[in-house]
Formats: sequence, C-alpha cells, structure tokens
Amino acid sequence: MRDESTEVSPDESHPGPGRRRPATDREVKALGHPLRLRILRLCGQRDLTNKQLADRLDRDPGTVLYHVRQLVEAGLLEPAPVRTGESGALEKPYRFSGHTWWLDGPLTDVEPTSRYAPIQAFQEELREAGPDSVEVYARFAFHLGQRDREELDRRIQAVLDEFVETDAQRRDQPLYNGIMILHRMPD
Repeated sequence: MRDESTEVSPDESHPGPGRRRPATDREVKALGHPLRLRILRLCGQRDLTNKQLADRLDRDPGTVLYHVRQLVEAGLLEPAPVRTGESGALEKPYRFSGHTWWLDGPLTDVEPTSRYAPIQAFQEELREAGPDSVEVYARFAFHLGQRDREELDRRIQAVLDEFVETDAQRRDQPLYNGIMILHRMPD
C-alpha cells in the first residue's frame, strides 16, 4: 500500500489498461465502504448528482454527500461538467474516474470488516436487481497449491482485463455486474 505522502507521477496515478499500481491510503479508505462502492458503480453508468444518488440509493443526501466527498478526495470520483436539470436549475454531477480496476489488491491490508465492502455492495446491488437478473452462475471448490491459485487468478484477471479495456465499445449493450471471489475453506 502506498502512503499518501509518496509522490505519484501522473502516468502512475492512473496507469490504465494492463498496468496495475498499489492503492494509496486515501484510495484504500474510500474503497472500504459498501455505499462508496455503490456510488462508484452508479456513476460509472452515467453522471449523477448527489440528489440523484441519494434518491437511487434511498439514503439521506447529507450521508451520500459525505461519501461522495471521500471518493472525490481520493480521485475515484470526479466532478462532471455542470448541466441544466429538468427544472432549469444548474446541476453538479459526478462521474466515475474508472481507475479502481487498475489498483492492485486495494483491500488486502485493511481491517477484516472493510474487506467485505465489495461483497456487501454486490449483495445490495443483486438484491435491488432481483433474482431474475442472474444469468450466469458457477459455484465451485477445488484443491489448489499456491502456484495453481496464482495461475487461476492470473488467467481470470487477464480475461476480465480484456473486457474492461474494451468496454467503451459496448456502451450501447446492457450492463452486467459481477464479482469473482476465491476464498480458502477453513480446515
């Protein structure tokens, strides 16, 4: 994990396709909360204002604004251009920076409760989408040594990286959400 005082060159801060970097302390903190992860996911679909986020998440606007600010300070969410809303008022939306995918294991060194944030966010999103939204499902268990586990991770990561890198070409298609978790069973 990178300390906030460590300088990050512009090229390193958002390395883009194929290059991972360690997460800064601020990024780790921002990613350690399920509501923040849901905000990132929603703003990755389209630019949203704080009010739109609060309405969509059924949360208090003040609470959402606190989490939005944490994400902006970490560079994971950024202000989008000001626009005119339906009522004619100016709106200040936010957009997902898209950089979290290229962070190398951002929650590996945090307290155990924060490590569950992606799982909690995914569960909430899945509940909201409903059981009919599940199109592909695989549950598995097999024995792996360290080298086999690393190879499995590398191969799955390569496939996912390819789809992330080319996602902009498919923006007119339906959006799918997924999660891949590999955990060791208790002895």
